[in-house]
Amino acid sequence: MKTVSETTIAFLGTGLMGKPMARRLLVAGYPVTAWNRTRAKAETLMTDGATVTDTALLAVQQSNADVVITMLEDGDAVAGVISQILPALRVGSIVIDMSSIQQSQAQALHALLQAQGVHFIDAPVSGGVIGAEAGSLAIMAGADEEVYPEVVQLLSAMGKPQRVGDPGTGQLAKLCNQLIVGATINIVAEALLLAQAGGADPAAVRQALRGGFAESRILEVHGQRMLDRTFMPGGQVKSQAKDMENILIAAQHAGVDLPITKLVTDVYRSLLSDYPHADHSAALLALERKNPGKRLSDKQDILPD
Repeated sequence: MKTVSETTIAFLGTGLMGKPMARRLLVAGYPVTAWNRTRAKAETLMTDGATVTDTALLAVQQSNADVVITMLEDGDAVAGVISQILPALRVGSIVIDMSSIQQSQAQALHALLQAQGVHFIDAPVSGGVIGAEAGSLAIMAGADEEVYPEVVQLLSAMGKPQRVGDPGTGQLAKLCNQLIVGATINIVAEALLLAQAGGADPAAVRQALRGGFAESRILEVHGQRMLDRTFMPGGQVKSQAKDMENILIAAQHAGVDLPITKLVTDVYRSLLSDYPHADHSAALLALERKNPGKRLSDKQDILPD
């Protein structure tokens, strides 16, 4: 097995999440060649030691990549980039897709790459930009059992990896995560708005709930964002909406009915036209639309342009 400094990485997609993830790899000592559709977003990594190329294909070719990591917007984007780099992938190399895509798309990519002698791992993440910057992301890896040990150290530079099954199951685990996240954000919004509307101090109510059975990372982080009305993106409404749609697709394939998920999906659908780039805690705004005259806190909304 190669050492850290010998393991070459092509990192494709250095946006909101990808950039801090790539930076964690650079800090850990991995040689990283980066590409992003908007080159300027990748160039900021040059001060950390990254090489930047104009195309995804060049990133793989110039790095002679042992590992290719994709962190892109959706399954179509991932499939498009992998088709571009396919001629440059070496037999025995590993492609790790850390985007959030449909399980069926991950399985199709696995089959495509396996036919070329390339290993595929789907390893979506949870933890948002905060987790990416801190290197504390939850990483859910769908990987062949014999391949997974080769990437544990690399993935550990970005967070806490866990193999959840064979290729394709990482995306299923991420959908389970997003189901819980999306639903809980909406419940926290309802609880805080109810507290305010009923005459309690919502900030004090949130604090009182801390440490009890209602405690959660969502109550801690997103509850505070709602109180501050700060909706600058960690995770974005458009990403959460995409994930909710993918959960419904996975549920249909599995033959299960998820009624609460359908309600939460409708909330995020309703926000897409006005607030696609807002943090997914903007579910509060959808709730306030349903309750005219009711508003959490008197602070001004802070929203992305």
